[in-house]
Amino acid sequence: MVLEGGLTAIAIALAFLSPRIGSWFFSPMERAFGRLARKQGLSVAVVGATAILLRLAMLPLFPIPHPFSPDDFSFLLASDTFASGRLTNPTPAMWVHFESIHITMKPTYMSMYFPAQGLVLAAGKVLAGHTWYGVLATSALMCAAICWMLQAWLPPTWALLGGMIAVLRLGLFSYWINTYHSGGFISAMGGALVLGAFPRFMKKVRLRESLLMAIGLILLATSRPYEGILLCLPVAFVLGRWVFFGSNRPSMGLLLRRTAAPLVLVLFAGAWMGYYDYRAFGSPLTPPYKIDRATYAVAPYFVWQSARPEPVYRYKVMREFYSHSEMTDYKEIHRPSGLLTITLIKAVRGFLFFTGNLLLAPLIMLRRVLMDRRIRFLVVCCLVLAAGMLVEIFLIPHYLAPFTAAFYAIGLQAMRHLRVWEPGGQPVGIGMVRLIVTVCIVMTGVRLYAGPLHLRIPEWPASEWNCEWYGPAPQFGASRANIVTGLEQLSGKQLAIVRYSSHHNPFDEWVYNAADIDHSKVIWAREMDAADNCELMQYYKDRKAWLVQPDLTPTSVSPYPSVCQQTASAR
Repeated sequence: MVLEGGLTAIAIALAFLSPRIGSWFFSPMERAFGRLARKQGLSVAVVGATAILLRLAMLPLFPIPHPFSPDDFSFLLASDTFASGRLTNPTPAMWVHFESIHITMKPTYMSMYFPAQGLVLAAGKVLAGHTWYGVLATSALMCAAICWMLQAWLPPTWALLGGMIAVLRLGLFSYWINTYHSGGFISAMGGALVLGAFPRFMKKVRLRESLLMAIGLILLATSRPYEGILLCLPVAFVLGRWVFFGSNRPSMGLLLRRTAAPLVLVLFAGAWMGYYDYRAFGSPLTPPYKIDRATYAVAPYFVWQSARPEPVYRYKVMREFYSHSEMTDYKEIHRPSGLLTITLIKAVRGFLFFTGNLLLAPLIMLRRVLMDRRIRFLVVCCLVLAAGMLVEIFLIPHYLAPFTAAFYAIGLQAMRHLRVWEPGGQPVGIGMVRLIVTVCIVMTGVRLYAGPLHLRIPEWPASEWNCEWYGPAPQFGASRANIVTGLEQLSGKQLAIVRYSSHHNPFDEWVYNAADIDHSKVIWAREMDAADNCELMQYYKDRKAWLVQPDLTPTSVSPYPSVCQQTASAR
């Protein structure tokens, strides 16, 4: 990020000193780019194909990522469950040894999250042999959807540029593509479909747009429903005003013909979601999150809610996660000055994820953008989002994903105003836009060759910020993955019992299992007291037991002591 900031400063300086720099190169490239952009369907396809082909080409230097965070493993559990043809799993017999963060154990054993990301990962596993290919596919679809959305709001050339920037900034190195948990691509695609379809529908009242809007609504409802509601509120208001009071409103008969099938689709998705909740959580009215948060969490999600009483935790690491790590922000936000501090941190964190240092420069035109009628509605959408985030305690950038296309439209409109900026009669703006795009491309190469260039990304979990923007590094999660590979290569079934040190980081969780625990080659369990460990080993007496100590350097894997004999002797 320091390097990106430095290159951005150099680009701005060059634009002022020599605004026509490289015109002999940029002008023909822009003309060719414009010719492609005018073929709007082809442009959308090219953006999607570029996202897939570039990331696949990078695999030798930036391989398929390892799961490494609690959220990763939670979604992988959902993926394994769906890929096995089930909606959920029965509670394992020895479930107290398998308790883990973001995993619901009762009434059934399942991820606590909404199902969209798990379904995508399952599709990647079934159709392509690895869950990550589901993430890659949604990356390409999101970038293509952003390009398509932008075509409804901006000139075609700028829409194509926005799609390509999404590829470079989100589709190659961000944690959205290099982890398994964000679901950012799914909800961003849903938001892009809604924002791209609704102005087209108001213009031509076609079935295609209403179907795409319905698909967008379903993607939002099954991935990030709260933020999806924040996006849909202004859309619903404008559509409602148009239908009932607009001068060019369609006839009710035409409206019904164009919206009947999409409404049925939405209702079917709602019924399926209710059935999923019934199977996984015991009631069609019990949504994901609720049982897991009621069982383990202390901190609520919204500022007006009170903290829950601390439950009895069986494991120190889970208590550390729920009662300390999560409670830090809750306590801070309820201090007199804490609300302002946390709000600023959330704003900076969300803002910089989408802009970095590089894309901040066009925002010097923000005043003109705010006065621009062309995208005023998208600005209102972002204000609604800001109000919604103000009352939410936590913020991770993928929470904002439904508004990704709106962010890009506003940023690109700022670039359009910047391009025609001529202080002192010099075309400084066009030079800045050209050089900013150039730095964006250069930084892609720099990040790809970060290893050979000795630009080291800190190991997980040392650097949250680099993990979001230019990471995670390929080695994140490698230690656990290597141990899994080694245990799977042994003959027979294995039982890995994990012992943490007193200073273990709860975000670096190791105890996660597949959907069908009893038939897994390797089972991961938490170490408890001698009697409980003996019970566990007796239950899995057909397995070789290993003691895994992740906090030793290097990670220690050794045969587990025969605790059952020691326990019997003590008795």
